[in-house]
Amino acid sequence: NRWLACRSLPPGALERIADTVADWLRIPWFLGSVKVNVSLVPPLVLLPVLLHVAALHFLLGLVILTSLPAVVLWYYYLTHRRKERTLFFLSLGLFSLGYMYYLFLQEVVPRGHVRYSQVVALTCGLILMLIALSRAKKDPGYLPLPASVEKSPRQDLPNKSVRGSSNGLHGVTVSGAASGRAVNGEVKSYSRMLAEEPESVKKDWCAKCQLVKPARAGHCRLCGRCVRRLDHHCVWINSCVGEQNHQAFILALSFFMLTAVYGITLTLHTICRGRTPFLALFYCPGAYSDYSSALSFTCVWYCAIVTAGMGYILLIQLLNISYNVTEREARLALRDHTGRRLLGGLVIDTGQYNRGFLCNWGHFLSLGSSPPQRSAEDIV
Repeated sequence: NRWLACRSLPPGALERIADTVADWLRIPWFLGSVKVNVSLVPPLVLLPVLLHVAALHFLLGLVILTSLPAVVLWYYYLTHRRKERTLFFLSLGLFSLGYMYYLFLQEVVPRGHVRYSQVVALTCGLILMLIALSRAKKDPGYLPLPASVEKSPRQDLPNKSVRGSSNGLHGVTVSGAASGRAVNGEVKSYSRMLAEEPESVKKDWCAKCQLVKPARAGHCRLCGRCVRRLDHHCVWINSCVGEQNHQAFILALSFFMLTAVYGITLTLHTICRGRTPFLALFYCPGAYSDYSSALSFTCVWYCAIVTAGMGYILLIQLLNISYNVTEREARLALRDHTGRRLLGGLVIDTGQYNRGFLCNWGHFLSLGSSPPQRSAEDIV
């Protein structure tokens, strides 16, 4: 009625409509209906439809393959601005891998130009990538929350200041007069004097998690937790990349790049005989001679676009590791104008932890080997 009368919707109406539709999306199961996450549906439905439509004509493929990355980037900025976690990108990545592998076995292998050993090598690369991805999905190095925050996360605690120590661990001092605690009917008072602390130490206190962050740790606003050596929050794995899973993240990206490039090469050698893969990607006269070749060629271009994006992410990660800087530290350095742009702006050198190429990579390869630092509450 409001649409017909050209009246605007009341605040929150679209959110309530979306929640109602999401509640309707349920799958019947033995123990009751299972609710389906709405963000999982678009990749499963739209990706096959768009790829098959793009295979009908060259111009359709050009329009769809150009607009699809733009839509994904728009959705990324929309969710990033709202500080929302979504399974859209993870489901899109996993379904793309599975669907591309299915089409490879269905359309490319039956042509007889791909050997059995090549299929096995491609399958092994895919399996290794999924294993590394599952490891990257685990704990990135979350700092343990204090018991008071876990029991009452919204309760405002007294004002605190942070006291530094020589080994990088900090204690927590409670400002004001002595605080009382009743144990077995007796009152034990704890009084600590408030000391003047440097600004760098005060920045280590996380007001949301109510704990002291170790060096290079950061608070993720999407996960709502502090992570040791936080690099960034990756939407493609729907998790943070930190001290405990950074190596697995790089390994998953590397296996993906090798597997994707190998699969693209095998497909182009099959549908564009006698041409090099790079030349066949831009000029393949027989690609649209039949629908199977057109679909394979369209999927090759889709894989090439995704691989180029992931390759850029991997390049930035490798450069950051070489200079021992995280994405979070690079972003903060740009904001505070404390870093140097190197290699055309691809990497930001803060100079704080850079100890040379070999030492930086040695530090990265040793991540997670040392026991995690205790929380400030445990120290107190």
